[in-house]
Amino acid sequence: MIIIYFIKKNIDKIRRGSHTYFLDPKEFNQVRNGLKGNQFEIFRPYPDSNKIILYSKTPPNVILYEIKSKIPLRHQDILGSVFALNITNEMFGDIVIDEDHYYIFILELIDNYITSNLLFIKNSPIELERKNLDYLKDYHQKYEEGEIIVSSLRIDTVISRIINTNRSTVLEKIKAKDILVNYELLQKSSYLLKENDVFSIRKYGKYRFIGVEKMTKKDNYIIKYQKYI
Repeated sequence: MIIIYFIKKNIDKIRRGSHTYFLDPKEFNQVRNGLKGNQFEIFRPYPDSNKIILYSKTPPNVILYEIKSKIPLRHQDILGSVFALNITNEMFGDIVIDEDHYYIFILELIDNYITSNLLFIKNSPIELERKNLDYLKDYHQKYEEGEIIVSSLRIDTVISRIINTNRSTVLEKIKAKDILVNYELLQKSSYLLKENDVFSIRKYGKYRFIGVEKMTKKDNYIIKYQKYI
């Protein structure tokens, strides 16, 4: 019911001439399918941004901040600190890490709240420096590519190799709701990965399954994947 309400709420916003909040790829497809013949534009903060906003007459008010930190940060460090403020996923866009620079897109309506409350990450003080919204207009998502040998394309088998653990631990993570595949909670450990599937593992990051490169003489799979940086 919550998902249905979320989709309906955003469809109604477009029909009223306004804009949605930030949508991930799955939510974008659901809202787009519900709009049918309605005209809309897409606000994309940078060329291959993951989260986008749909609008009809009124463009969204989005703010870009650089997060100034004295210590190295990971995507999950920033994400966890934002969620700890009870800010929902639809209120902010992509978190971008470009070498030792960190950025976050937010909706203007949470600007005062986030600047007043996002003061520490990993128990270290941070500062938010506002940037022109076009500052990252030429940025492209960066990845680390990996290649592994697996006996199966089952997601539990692949994840266990990627994070160097056993399948029992992966099963525990599934039960703990720590794994998403294509932006939904993974329900079955037997799920077979398909090309361009995106999966996230809490505390380990986000990955894209590129596909099978070739088979070994023992009929194992040599697969390639990308880790989002």
